[in-house]
Amino acid sequence: MSTYDFGHTPAYFARIDPRNGTPDLETLMDVADRLTGALRAEYPGIAGNGEVIQAELALSAEDGLPPNRGRIRTALENVAITAGAGTASLTYTQHLLQALGL
Repeated sequence: MSTYDFGHTPAYFARIDPRNGTPDLETLMDVADRLTGALRAEYPGIAGNGEVIQAELALSAEDGLPPNRGRIRTALENVAITAGAGTASLTYTQHLLQALGL
């Protein structure tokens, strides 16, 4: 029963409480943006995985259908395999995995 905080600045207040189900799409998109930014800084070679997640969430926002969880899960697993412990990339990946129930 933990609550995950995304970001490390006071200006960002998005919180995901796993007891309340999946967060809104806007929050997921914001976390995916942060993941992609972290990947570009820490692991530029796999930043494309963050872009895949962003694209799937944007498509979901556009067409109103649920995001393609298979593509998102694959991209997140690719990051989880590569990202080192304690990195922002891995932290955001774990948060998205938990929030989406993957």
